[in-house]
Amino acid sequence: MVQRTRRQFLQDSLYAAAALSAAPMFSDRSAARAASANDKLLCAVIGCNGRGGSHISAYAGRKDCEIAYIVDIDEKVGEKCCTGVEKKTGRRPKWVKDMREVFDDKAVHFISTATPNHWHALCGVWAMQAGKDAYIEKPISHDIPEGSALVAAAKKYGRICQVGTQCRSNPAVQDAVKFMAAGGIGEVNLARGLCYKRRKSIGALGDYPIPAEADFNLWSGPAAYTTPKLTRPKFHYDWHWQRLYGNGDSGNQGPHQTDIARWGLGLNRHPNSVIAYGGRLGYQAERKDPKYLDAGDTANTEVAVYDYGDKCMVFETRGLSVDNSGDAEINKLFDSTKGNQIGVVFYGTEGVLVQREYTHCVAFDLQGKMIKEFKGGGDHFVNFLQAVRSRNAASLNSDAFQGHLSAALAHLANISYYLGENNKVSVAQAKAILGKIKSRDDNLATLNRTVQHFKDNGVDLDATPMSMGPLLTFDPVKEVFTNSADANRILQREYRKPFVCPTADKV
Repeated sequence: MVQRTRRQFLQDSLYAAAALSAAPMFSDRSAARAASANDKLLCAVIGCNGRGGSHISAYAGRKDCEIAYIVDIDEKVGEKCCTGVEKKTGRRPKWVKDMREVFDDKAVHFISTATPNHWHALCGVWAMQAGKDAYIEKPISHDIPEGSALVAAAKKYGRICQVGTQCRSNPAVQDAVKFMAAGGIGEVNLARGLCYKRRKSIGALGDYPIPAEADFNLWSGPAAYTTPKLTRPKFHYDWHWQRLYGNGDSGNQGPHQTDIARWGLGLNRHPNSVIAYGGRLGYQAERKDPKYLDAGDTANTEVAVYDYGDKCMVFETRGLSVDNSGDAEINKLFDSTKGNQIGVVFYGTEGVLVQREYTHCVAFDLQGKMIKEFKGGGDHFVNFLQAVRSRNAASLNSDAFQGHLSAALAHLANISYYLGENNKVSVAQAKAILGKIKSRDDNLATLNRTVQHFKDNGVDLDATPMSMGPLLTFDPVKEVFTNSADANRILQREYRKPFVCPTADKV
């Protein structure tokens, strides 16, 4: 791992990348032409399955923009999306398989991408080098240096870069954050993000055929090329749970909740340390087969503790059944006794504030009485389009820097977990370790609730124990670990040429 020394974070969340001299990879690159108030913005939607459909819906039919390209590695999917846009707008976009064709078209103003995670950063960097603005789904990166590269690219090329953490555009959350900043629940120095969301097994690890309609070379892009082997049964979506491509729910659902938690705590920097524990457990119990090996290799249950010195964040992921959860305190705060619980809890000296839904937050006093409620949704895509028109990056509700900080939280936790994957611990050992970790949370209480979750799902922690990652200390400015060479070795993936994401000083 080569350290990037020509980069630093400045006060007030400003990012500076000095001596950025590398030329864009695309030839003859002037910035995409500026659109007047009456011009239509031309865009390309890159990656159409799943979340990509929301991108298409956001732009199709608007009077101020037009989808000129649909990019997907699957022609059948791409042409189907083109037909859908044509039916809605009367104009058919052009389908292309390779996103680089879009970057070569100077008429395109911006791209909007919902590719798998391992493509997010390189797609965004290439787009901005080509003079395009970029809306990039969360997490903005697959690893920490990629996030820094996107921040540097937006700065160097003067591009508008929005990240898909759409809660930043919702009045419910905006007003709740303002309420806390004004002292609404007193001093707040602890936030807990929750992803209590059932995730079933993605199937047995094996050797499965790659769909004939998929260009697997382009789909793999920066990731290692595993053909002729696909190790999971389902090609689409389940890549989230394989670390070559995704980041588990830490990087899938997590960036929404950790972004809000960090925002509400007023933290615009990386944490000082992280420790994570958990495992990919429970599927053996469900199948009554102790030898069953799920094709996923990210944790389905993971707890991460982030220390910021004066403040603390905790993020809990639970992928097994959360029905009839025994967490009475959490159930009460979310006004629920079973089912998914996704949100954030802020603990203040004079009360508690809970983000229950993307568009609903509630504040309580210390006696549990509701004192204020916040509701309302916004339009994150419109916020992006307005910034593209105005060229005012400061008007973005979630720019590359904020997206980088929130994505990095997932990467930090996963690195701790991956390094401790083979460090299997008993519950007693876990208690001994976490009891010594500095935290504003009650580490043992959180551990006990996690252990109970396993028990509720039939997991025998003696037979299949949890993994305990190391406590990793992190330099928030240099973006390197200060106590683990092993952690620094996996800070950034090894890229497959020519799909190489440059570091921040080489964009």
